[in-house]
Amino acid sequence: MNLSKYEYSTDESLLDYEFDSEGPNGKIRKVVRYSPQNANGITYYNLAFGDLNKVTGRIDDLTISNNQDRDKILATVASTVLAFTEYFPDATVFATGSALARTRLYQMGIGANWEQIETLLEVFGFVNGNWERFAKNINYEAFIVKRKKL
Repeated sequence: MNLSKYEYSTDESLLDYEFDSEGPNGKIRKVVRYSPQNANGITYYNLAFGDLNKVTGRIDDLTISNNQDRDKILATVASTVLAFTEYFPDATVFATGSALARTRLYQMGIGANWEQIETLLEVFGFVNGNWERFAKNINYEAFIVKRKKL
């Protein structure tokens, strides 16, 4: 995807990605973390995203930083999904927002870039108790993505 995004770094495990948001509120350290989970014998990776709390070292996914760079941040997070699934091509990634508005924001980002995304990733949305292939203009509660086999 040819969107403006931040440069990020990753650790040796390739599970944590960090970058700095830059805007009117200064530099704000952001973290994208892929955590392995298991449900009913199925392993997947939960995508956690938010500001790095400098005191606790934890991800704060409830903060609204208002640094006026939302689209660049979303493009950077999406870029980490592509990198993560390149490193781990069989991984399934689960993502949902910490609030309904954030989940809608993710959905809008996927929809706006769907033509590019669908060439690389299989995307499913959770709605009405079921997983279905992603379609624009449906309000999903969560998403799973997997790299397509080329």
